Amino acid sequence: MAEAVTPKLDAGSRHWAVMTGAVCLLPLLLQLPPAIAFALATSAIGMIAFAWARPVPSTLRALVAVGLIALVLSLSGFRLGRDTGAALLAAMIAIKPAETFSLRDARSLIGFGLFAPFSAFLLDQGPLTLLLGLVATLAALGTLQRLADMESGETPSLPLWQRSLAIARLIGLGLPLTLAVFWLFPRLGSPIWGVPDRAVARPGLSEEMSPGEWVDLLNDETVTLRVQFFGATPSQSQMYWRGPVLWDFDGITWRTARWLRSLPAPPVTTAPAPVWDYEMEVEPTDRRYLVALELPTTVPVGSHLSIDHTMYVPQPLGALTRWRLQARPPQSVQAKLPRELRAMALTLPAGFNPRTVALGQQWRRDAGEDDAAVVQRALAWIRADFAYSLSPPRTGRNSVDEFLFDHQIGFCEHFASGFAVLMRAAGIPTRIVTGYAGGYRNPIGGYWFVRRSDAHSWTEVWLPQRGWVRVDPTAAVAPENIYDTLADRAPGASGAFGGLGGAASVIHVSDYLRRGWNDFVLGFDAGRQARMLQSLGIDRLTPMTLVLLFALAATLALLWMLWIGNRAPREADPLLREWHRLNARYAAIGLGREPHEPAGHWADRVATARPDVAEALQALTRRFITRRYAPGEPIGGRSRELVRDLRAHRPPKAR
Repeated sequence: MAEAVTPKLDAGSRHWAVMTGAVCLLPLLLQLPPAIAFALATSAIGMIAFAWARPVPSTLRALVAVGLIALVLSLSGFRLGRDTGAALLAAMIAIKPAETFSLRDARSLIGFGLFAPFSAFLLDQGPLTLLLGLVATLAALGTLQRLADMESGETPSLPLWQRSLAIARLIGLGLPLTLAVFWLFPRLGSPIWGVPDRAVARPGLSEEMSPGEWVDLLNDETVTLRVQFFGATPSQSQMYWRGPVLWDFDGITWRTARWLRSLPAPPVTTAPAPVWDYEMEVEPTDRRYLVALELPTTVPVGSHLSIDHTMYVPQPLGALTRWRLQARPPQSVQAKLPRELRAMALTLPAGFNPRTVALGQQWRRDAGEDDAAVVQRALAWIRADFAYSLSPPRTGRNSVDEFLFDHQIGFCEHFASGFAVLMRAAGIPTRIVTGYAGGYRNPIGGYWFVRRSDAHSWTEVWLPQRGWVRVDPTAAVAPENIYDTLADRAPGASGAFGGLGGAASVIHVSDYLRRGWNDFVLGFDAGRQARMLQSLGIDRLTPMTLVLLFALAATLALLWMLWIGNRAPREADPLLREWHRLNARYAAIGLGREPHEPAGHWADRVATARPDVAEALQALTRRFITRRYAPGEPIGGRSRELVRDLRAHRPPKAR
């Protein structure tokens, strides 16, 4: 049997198919790492331009495909994850237009293209991704309708509004079932952790810190967490959001000590008041630690505090999460320091920063056993001679020496690292804490939000009888020496909204809307589902009750789909519409027209059976035939008088 030849695309249909593929690809490209997204977008544009008139040879397509795969793997560090798989899918969609010249190719492009917005949801569940995904779906439905018209031989000349109505009808078919799945499908009490991790880490805090690597982070105004306080609220100066603690220093980079994670938190004495009770909404970080207001006194289920009070969770935070916590100001943390931790907190690599080591040793000799005096001497030096800036000079191998003695300008990374090395050289156990400092209150909603640009690092020194004490050397910089002020870093002061009147209000509104999206869509978990059904009078929600409710809703939705799907579409031509209604009225008395029966023959048959209507019906039928089929009459043309007469005609009741 000969293989059926698929029709060739006309120019307009091909342009629609390629445009739809690009629209489908856009939401996925926006979620990929910038370097990979740029490479794929450039490749897609190049292939479309190269194949504008004729298909690209298969050999060249294969070479481009292999090249894109190698590029994606190299840019992702040859690590496999959600983003790597999504990028490979985007690469295949990007080169598909190079061979899209037939009807089958166009349908393949759209079919594969629809996987792109769905894959984007594996990387981001924000409202923009949803909006772009909906646009891609609508574009795909419209293009598939055009291709179906082309295959049937019809010229795709329907007005846009009629095509839009047809697409809306298709959406209306599936919308009830979609809502039933979202609202009533049984939700798990915890996330499904089977989805692979990302190969390329999201921007944010990490478990290591090197001089200057936080520059991009400190200029990123993306919100990383939102906090709702219940009762007392700490001042901004008390808002230290504790994250990973760095112990190991190789002369350039500070890192966490992974073996400390499993050790339990040490004894802590906290102040009886105030108690800060709050709920924290954390954006995805793909990391296993959780920042928390110092110092957490409660640990959420499934998490634990390590010996340095870093809070860890069992799985990476790949989706939006909420945590209810409490914190109190610490008075004494680990008053007795184990020998192993003391040794770690005093270790410095040999051969690095000799000037800093010599100065610390000199200060120790000057202060004797008074550790607090050494700390205060260092803070006084910083207050007198140092400046804060996000554009410090580059440093070399002895980065701490260069910062403390040559440049004396930097940001929190430089201050924390320089202070920690100086204290260790003076014999004072010191570690670096990373996290966020401060926050901004959104007057719309009354909650606080913290941005990535609020990332901060500070130190903790161990003092006798007091234990670990927070010392923030960055905060010691004199106000007149701070070149990047808090006002400069306030919401709306820089970035896309910089210089616009009311920019802070715009950011407050947009973040409030994003929080609402998180509440009502991303935050709709098993608990929210149970509370929703309780408002409907279902106080005790068992798994079987939920399954039965979902089955009932899904059955009703399927019945709706069958009813709408089996209904004949409304006739667009008013003349044909009234002619069909006339036939239905005669069918009610047993004289309806057979599907194969011509209009004139039907009128003659009815006239034979009912002579009392013969003249009127036959006259209407002749007018209809003339209007519908006469030479020169446009198909579907209107005749208001005939439409009115057809609507008014009624067969007499049977005698």
